[in-house]
Amino acid sequence: MTFAVRVRRALGTHWYAWTMVAPVVLVIGVIIGYPLVRGVFLSLTDANEANVERHIGVNHIPATYTFTGLDNYQAVLTDGVFWDRLGWTVVWTVSCVGLTFLIALTLANMLNRKLRGRTFYRLALILPWAIPAFVSVFTWRMLYNEKHGILNKLLAGGGLDGIPWLNDPTWAKLSVIAVNVWLGVPFMIVALLGGLTSIPGELYEAAEMDGASAWQRFRHITLPGLRAVSSTVILLSTIWTFNMFPVIFLLTRGGPGDATEILVTYAYRLSFVDSPRDFSGSATWGVLILALLSVGAVAYRRALRKQGEVW
Repeated sequence: MTFAVRVRRALGTHWYAWTMVAPVVLVIGVIIGYPLVRGVFLSLTDANEANVERHIGVNHIPATYTFTGLDNYQAVLTDGVFWDRLGWTVVWTVSCVGLTFLIALTLANMLNRKLRGRTFYRLALILPWAIPAFVSVFTWRMLYNEKHGILNKLLAGGGLDGIPWLNDPTWAKLSVIAVNVWLGVPFMIVALLGGLTSIPGELYEAAEMDGASAWQRFRHITLPGLRAVSSTVILLSTIWTFNMFPVIFLLTRGGPGDATEILVTYAYRLSFVDSPRDFSGSATWGVLILALLSVGAVAYRRALRKQGEVW
């Protein structure tokens, strides 16, 4: 059976489903597809602020940039700046996702038990998820203020010196990680709570009757029962954290110096901050970020399949 015949048969059999999906596919194609194709094209040129098409009043200045092939990719991959940013981005992503998962797993297990005020605690822990990210980040920036922030005032009240939260490279890295973990924990709590409620209680009862300890029940029942949910939320959280622009940009703008700058904030800087704006260089960084995440997601999925997980 040829491909064309298969397509016609699928359209004829599931025409209603395709009709319902078509508007969504069209919108996604316009919002995501066109910018993606445009970005890949610009990454193969020398486009910058001085040679792109632009309008000045009634005057129209045509584009004069040229096709350069893979020169931009060669320049980026042979530049130490890319590898420095990639190293910190990986550390930032692994630290945030690891801490977020461990904290969320602990809290989800606590909230899955019967305790007084459980509904209140659940709402309180999910609250950061309901607040817009930029509002949360600006609030944390006020808390981290070296002279007037609440955190340093509390330290001063205890007779301790203030900490340069956002002005010291090490403390700045720890600060942005803390904020991103605070923002990410609610999502994982919700997902893991859903996974915990789907585990049959009879398994725990049977294990307890067989003399299994709390750790053994957690290791042999809870963790396997959460494997499918955990694999999904870890992958999503990794992708989001790898591209977490708001936290880094609004909190430190990549500083002090370039200590907290990740790949996506550097790509933004090339296109919107530095002068002249380097559109082709920014597009190249964007395509490389997409490639890294795609390769990572495929490798992660294959590893899960080898372990028997299918999703």
